[in-house]
Amino acid sequence: MPAPSSSPISAVLGDLAALPQEERDALARRIPQLMAYLAWVPDPRDPRGVRHSLTSLLGTAVAASLAGATSLAAIGEWIADVPDRVLAALRIRYDPLRHRYEVPDESTIRHALEGLDAAAFSAAAGSWLNDLTTARIEAEQAAGRTVYRRRRRSLAVDGKALRGTRHHTISGRATHLLSVTDSRTSAVLGQVEVDGKSNELTAFAPLLQPLDLADAVVTADALHTQREHAVFLVEQKKAHYILTVKKNQPALYKQLKTLPWRQVEVGHTETVHGHGRSEKRSIKVCSVAIGPGLLFPHAAQAICITRKVRPRTGGRWKTVTVYAVTSLAPFQAGPGELAAWIRAHWQIEALHHIRDVTYREDFSQVRTGSGPAVMAALRNVAIGILKLCGWTNIAQANRRHAQDPTRCLATLGLA
Repeated sequence: MPAPSSSPISAVLGDLAALPQEERDALARRIPQLMAYLAWVPDPRDPRGVRHSLTSLLGTAVAASLAGATSLAAIGEWIADVPDRVLAALRIRYDPLRHRYEVPDESTIRHALEGLDAAAFSAAAGSWLNDLTTARIEAEQAAGRTVYRRRRRSLAVDGKALRGTRHHTISGRATHLLSVTDSRTSAVLGQVEVDGKSNELTAFAPLLQPLDLADAVVTADALHTQREHAVFLVEQKKAHYILTVKKNQPALYKQLKTLPWRQVEVGHTETVHGHGRSEKRSIKVCSVAIGPGLLFPHAAQAICITRKVRPRTGGRWKTVTVYAVTSLAPFQAGPGELAAWIRAHWQIEALHHIRDVTYREDFSQVRTGSGPAVMAALRNVAIGILKLCGWTNIAQANRRHAQDPTRCLATLGLA
């Protein structure tokens, strides 16, 4: 199978031969540069004695993650073996007296990354991926092609525990991260560390506050089905929501469960096969804006999702029914679109799976300071840019980038 494009934008620019040269040049200048975004991250180190810029160390860590580095030691080993061309592109310090580059060792990288503001780094990397996606869409449109046809952007909010860190804390609790992901590209736009799963609630609004959510759809699991979250999204951020409802909201759950679903026609169905099982999904949507409505702020439609699953080898079907609410009115989104957004939410779980399986996140020995959160952010940005480049097998992409370090430069737009 041929490898995907080494850059998410270069292949598109190559299709714009019909455009005037000035338009091509203007489009190329709008491509965001990674190093400029990494320069936003504040440097926590004492400036006295600093020999390597934080930007160069972060660029090194991102490039090494593309090649499959799973630890700080692996990042140090990767940079020690790359040619001078790669060192120059990553802005590694050059010693004119010795006529060679001063390659940072593992302890230098560890000291910088473990003291880093992980949320600031995740925000900078997420902004780069987001702006890179926007530049790609502009290029596709200029070429007369459209990649993303959904009317609204969708963002998924979910948390993840870094299980490997629980053995190194007094409380026995693992480091817990809450992140927001663009469902179109699997790019993580923001990530914050929280103190346990219950404190995801207080981190929800601060995580989303810096983002432009106007007319976007935010999906989240039942933990975030909170009235304060709904008011924040609709009234402050001018966004829409699709929130799963379980028994943590007993009155709302009872109200949804007792709606006359048997009288509501199925609005959308789909059947999928994969992972050794067959799954049938159907969705019913009921407008509730008329009358007293639902016991939830800005709720316009109630959703009933029925999933039937059985092994491909046969057997009995297992049926699961899930309820949800949305602020989208019937004229704003039909059952098919709602089903697509709900399905897209689980892409964030696929991202977590890649981090656990391909990058062995749950076995990581990084545990000091901001190290665990920074390593998670590095994996997020590596997976995001690889998916944007067209890779579907991240392990294969890691191997290919490890074979030739200059491929990392091309993927990051540093060549």
